[in-house]
Amino acid sequence: MASELDTLIHLQEFDTRIGGLEAESARLPRQIEALQTALGEAKKSLDTLKVRVETTRKDLRARERDLDDVGAKRSKSESRLYEVKTNDEYSAVLREIEEIKRTKAKIEEDILNLMELQERLAADMREAEGRLRAREEQARKDEAVIREKLAGVQRELEVVRAERSSLSRELPIGLLSNYERVLKARAGLALAAVTTAAVCGGCRVTIRPQAIQELRAATQLMVCESCGRYLYWQE
Repeated sequence: MASELDTLIHLQEFDTRIGGLEAESARLPRQIEALQTALGEAKKSLDTLKVRVETTRKDLRARERDLDDVGAKRSKSESRLYEVKTNDEYSAVLREIEEIKRTKAKIEEDILNLMELQERLAADMREAEGRLRAREEQARKDEAVIREKLAGVQRELEVVRAERSSLSRELPIGLLSNYERVLKARAGLALAAVTTAAVCGGCRVTIRPQAIQELRAATQLMVCESCGRYLYWQE
């Protein structure tokens, strides 16, 4: 019976190790996905900035065309000053010219603001491109490290599973089946140690004194009356 208990203890060690390796094997690809997602967001931000630069460029060209149109309109109005025949008409044309001047000043102000915005956006875009290149380079390095680690974990997992399979053949089929049932039901922990604290190491329920004596003697396999895990005495 002690031999079977020792085998169960070693089997649990293998299963605990396998659980950790499987968790790591699942976690590492998510790290790679997170790297790629972060890069995608950085590229998306840069694309948004490029759109703003292009929109500003188009707005600037449109206002420059507006300025040309206003200039032509002012020239036309100024030429009309020599054609009017009454003071009222002359005053009306002057008011029209003043309105054109105000419009021209507003357009010139818009053009200046757009030019300043264009310069700022261009500088922001250069910085963003530099940051993206640096992040891409770092992401390539990080991904290479993660993939290498993942390959190592998978190799180790293959070895440990093979060793676990070999060890499991030393147990009777019924005992192995019950162990694996408890393992699945109890989140990967089918065995629990009992120490001088006299509680189950899995569920923390107090173990009866008689059961403690039987555990010490290790004459038969015992299970926790509360959680169903196999118990073993640990000094």
